[in-house]
Amino acid sequence: MKSRRRLWSLLAALGLVASAHASGPVLVIHAGAGAPRKDMPPAREKAIRAALTQALLAGYTELKVGKPAIDGVTAALVVLEDDPLFNAGRGSVFTHAGTLEMDAAIMDGYTLRAGSVAAIDHVRNPILAARAVMEHSSHVMLVGAGAEAFARSQGLAMESDAWFRTEERWQQLQRALKEDAANQPHADEATARHFGTVGAVALDVDGHLAAGTSTGGMNDKLPGRVGDSPIIGAGTYANSGCAVSGTGWGEFYMRTVAAHAICMRVTQLRMPIARAAAEVINQEIPAMGGNGGAIALDDRGHIAIPFNTDGMFRGWIDGSGKPHVAIFGDEDDGTGETLPAPAPDDAASSR
Repeated sequence: MKSRRRLWSLLAALGLVASAHASGPVLVIHAGAGAPRKDMPPAREKAIRAALTQALLAGYTELKVGKPAIDGVTAALVVLEDDPLFNAGRGSVFTHAGTLEMDAAIMDGYTLRAGSVAAIDHVRNPILAARAVMEHSSHVMLVGAGAEAFARSQGLAMESDAWFRTEERWQQLQRALKEDAANQPHADEATARHFGTVGAVALDVDGHLAAGTSTGGMNDKLPGRVGDSPIIGAGTYANSGCAVSGTGWGEFYMRTVAAHAICMRVTQLRMPIARAAAEVINQEIPAMGGNGGAIALDDRGHIAIPFNTDGMFRGWIDGSGKPHVAIFGDEDDGTGETLPAPAPDDAASSR
């Protein structure tokens, strides 16, 4: 058993494991990469696992009654945005100026419709604002005050600054500001990390895919900075054969157009999704100096969850209805079906 788990851990680190599900809906979520074991008190770990499970069940409830993938994605992300444990919605980090600027995007792979918002503050659930842009405007992206005004016009719930402010995030900013003033690098990973995000990808009973991502961005970021999460093709993308949500150092995900790059490998090069995701997340992005992870799903229900950090908050649920959640890099998250070796032409195309 130990040798099997070690093998699984190695394959997971390389991104060469995936899970196959022949029928029924599938939902995969993440709540950010990183997750160092040494910084995780048991009570926090328990709360995170419970929150991931709640999000999975919320999204799966929509999918199992035949609702479209976009509904499963939305329901899961609303749960994660409302939980202050995660860097999205209520638990968002602060900018260098002590303000909140949240981003989100959603994409329907069946229709290729998409919506996103960036640098918004008072909207309780940024993913709902992104979906409203997709469904009730002729645009794909709205930012800042215009995006917030549009959200208000759509009757979305709004909250005061106090709703979003958590002491944990505020203290992270204070530490970062002191280090900035002393011209020092950020000393702890929670302050320095670039990959706090929540995301979901889903496959519905009709075989259609969707993806969504929401984030508070980077702690201590410059006001006005926008990362990859709301950029269609960078942190969020879905088409008829593939759906991806990323969590990582956004500047690198934008420069590699990471989510789109994964899906093009799957749909155009016919590459297995685990291999496609691994090439981008565990090869291209680290080669440039970035890090992070992603969740990816194809139209046959194959799952890939590559990451190159100590861990990633992640979970999935399929037609069997059993949720699987994991946090740490050496933890079996249930996606441990090894892919067959590539055919010669596949091997050539992946070089």
